[in-house]
Amino acid sequence: MIYSAFQDLKLSQLGFGAMRLPTLPDGSIDEKQVYEMVDTAIEQGVNYFDTAYPYHGGLSELVMGRALARHPRESFYLATKFPGHQLSESYDPAAVFEDQLKKCGVEYFDFYLIHNVCEKNIGANLDPKYGIADYHLEQKAAGRIRHLGFSCHGALPVLRRFLEAYGSHMEFCQLQLNYVDWE
Repeated sequence: MIYSAFQDLKLSQLGFGAMRLPTLPDGSIDEKQVYEMVDTAIEQGVNYFDTAYPYHGGLSELVMGRALARHPRESFYLATKFPGHQLSESYDPAAVFEDQLKKCGVEYFDFYLIHNVCEKNIGANLDPKYGIADYHLEQKAAGRIRHLGFSCHGALPVLRRFLEAYGSHMEFCQLQLNYVDWE
């Protein structure tokens, strides 16, 4: 495995994404196969595992939590994401975060992202009434988030607005680059 330095960590350049886990004919996640995949990934040196609140209808975090719980906590880095693209008036960042910790079976996240910052949610992400970034910064200060970042699926003006507001607090950004769209 090839590793890259991120601050004081050594991250595998190949990560394990849990957005599209294998499923059974009834549509449920094939946990047995996921366990085998996670075991193989760890055996081959993968140490970065990425899931998110909405993946597989909210079940990805549960399955990945169970699959990873079979390994020492210090053998992997777990990333998940706040579903900011699904904001509603009743959304509570604290309730979502607590649910994620419980579903993943961990006491902290190594990496936590404000998910899918884009045109349709930049206003809500910057609106103090939701307190999205502020809540997650509090969790980082409490050690429940080790590294805080965001993913951006928006155009450059959206990225700039978010960075102007919170860039000094964000440690990393995941940008979606679809190579099939390059042409």
